[in-house]
Amino acid sequence: MVTGESMPVDKVAGDTVVGATMNKTGTFTFKATKVGGETMLAQIIKLVQEAQGSKAPIQRLADLVSSYFVPVVIMLAFATFAVWYIFGPAPSLLYALLNTVAVLIIACPCAMGLATPTAIMVGIGKGAEHGILIKDAESLETAHKINTIIFDKTGTLTKGQPEVTDIISFDGRAQDEVLSLAASIEKGSEHSLAEAIVKAAEAKHLSLSAVEKFKAIPGRGVEGTIDGKRIVFGNKRLMNKEGVDVSSEGDRIGEMESSGKTVMMIALRQAHGEAFKLVGLIAVADIVKESAKEGLCALQKLGIEVVMITGDNQRTASAIGQKLGISRVLAEVLPDQKEAEVRKIQAEGKVVAMVGDGINDAPALAAADVGIAMGTGTDVAIEAADITLISKDLRSVAAAVVLSKKTMRTIRLNLFWAFGYNVILIPVAMGALYPFFHLLLNPIFASVAMATSSVSVVTNSLLLKRKKIS
Repeated sequence: MVTGESMPVDKVAGDTVVGATMNKTGTFTFKATKVGGETMLAQIIKLVQEAQGSKAPIQRLADLVSSYFVPVVIMLAFATFAVWYIFGPAPSLLYALLNTVAVLIIACPCAMGLATPTAIMVGIGKGAEHGILIKDAESLETAHKINTIIFDKTGTLTKGQPEVTDIISFDGRAQDEVLSLAASIEKGSEHSLAEAIVKAAEAKHLSLSAVEKFKAIPGRGVEGTIDGKRIVFGNKRLMNKEGVDVSSEGDRIGEMESSGKTVMMIALRQAHGEAFKLVGLIAVADIVKESAKEGLCALQKLGIEVVMITGDNQRTASAIGQKLGISRVLAEVLPDQKEAEVRKIQAEGKVVAMVGDGINDAPALAAADVGIAMGTGTDVAIEAADITLISKDLRSVAAAVVLSKKTMRTIRLNLFWAFGYNVILIPVAMGALYPFFHLLLNPIFASVAMATSSVSVVTNSLLLKRKKIS
């Protein structure tokens, strides 16, 4: 559970097991070598807290400008009053007061104040409509800068549960017969691969036979007797032990294993003293989600580099990566190393998002510039993430990035109009047109212009609701 392995890992006496590891076969006695704050879970919590505390807030352009805006406008208002009072036509006091009031009204920073929060509010609401829950405005702003996304494999790119992918029969037997024999013998096993085979048989409504003298052989497979026939089902080591010749199928087995599948063989002995005969092969693998390929292609079209990270072995990870078109694959990575890998990529100057769903992903989710958790994941992962995707559909990741880009485009347009409005109309309110056209801005029209600027910014933000993000 902690390392993220999708396929079972054999453990023998003397091996280390981490808390939250699921034992699928038999019982065993273990010694607790680390307790309390030394445990793996405690270390993960510590990493999450440190990573969350290290995030720097984004400096908003509108906040920076607004901090100077009010004192500058007040100085301009005083300057307007002084110039019109000293140099203006009679009655100079009236002209000075009217133009000063016009400057103060026209320069109301409402449009600038509304530019960012209205767009952010609409953007977050738009995301919620599409099953994208955004924790805060900072996350929505940062997402548009992402140029690298790291995906955890198990449970994110894949379903996280082994499924039967291939059934090959020999000796003229039907595939369903081979599956029925395998499911019958595995019915008494607690192994997760056994569960996958039994589920496949149940899905086809196959009848299972009673098994006698069942025996589980750790690290190899199982054996038992069905209708007086001895059956063994497991890996190459079990076949070699029982003297079953599988050399003729070596190429086929190697091809399936190189694609990340776990291949199990079933052999049958008709009577005591006879040799076992290979009757079938069954391959099991962690299946890639239907939306994974399309979702990753959408991200690559946006110019985003996709990286896969997993605790799985290199062979399985490379096979999944090749299937999904991912060139950069980080395999056999432990939980604390996942966070370190995120830091390494950030050190390359990349803006990194991490997508995951497990306890082991939490430190990396917190360390990334934007952490994205699957809504079907653990509470720890969701808490550490900045964005949560309600559905399992990975196309939502690309939709979240597109939403951020369109929201930031709306904010920039809002700020452009807000700043442009002030840059153009404040000089007009001060009387810049008077020497040339003898035109002054009446305070009443100044108030109308001020209201119009605010309405235009809000309207532009609301238009974001009509834009497509998927």
